[in-house]
Amino acid sequence: MAITIELIKTLREKTGSGMMDCKKALIESDGDMDKAIVWLREKGIASADKKMSRITAEGIVDAYIHGGGRVGVLIEVNIETDFAAKNEDFRRMVREIAMQIAAMKPRWVSRDEIPADILDGERAIVRNQALNEGKPEKIVDKIVDGRLNKFYEENCLLEQPFVKDDSKTIETLIKEMIALVGENISVRRFVRFELGEGLQKREENFADEVQKQLK
Repeated sequence: MAITIELIKTLREKTGSGMMDCKKALIESDGDMDKAIVWLREKGIASADKKMSRITAEGIVDAYIHGGGRVGVLIEVNIETDFAAKNEDFRRMVREIAMQIAAMKPRWVSRDEIPADILDGERAIVRNQALNEGKPEKIVDKIVDGRLNKFYEENCLLEQPFVKDDSKTIETLIKEMIALVGENISVRRFVRFELGEGLQKREENFADEVQKQLK
């Protein structure tokens, strides 16, 4: 298929990538627009991986309040420069991550933050579950690893599926933004509040409300 300037411009409009990158993506994909978009996305994420060791000393602290003050999230996301911290796409991503936290209730940013005693306790629970189910001892460790991956996915922000597009994780969402702005980005910390949390009250699932709003 001929790679025309109109095709290149269309791909640029869809992705925001440079003209030469769009041309190369179309050539590599034989002119298939969808494949070219995937090619550019993979290229961007691969490039983002190389930036993830760079120091992030700027950024923003953002707040998200839902349900008339019933659920609130405070989050700090860092980036390399003050200029990039003012980027609208970056700030929009931070807000979406705050809404993700409100909806999905992660406990930690990444698995590296999980306290050793909690992780050991969870490992013991899933191991005993597997043994009680009659699973052979020789495959129990693999079963435990698989179930711990589910635990990480549910409780670690970076490993959670993005509620607006569950084909990607929050980590992938961040890597795509790194590729777009050309700077490293990291979620430093967050805190989530839910009105009356820990108190006996009428059962209401505010997280479900937030998730419905995001979709």
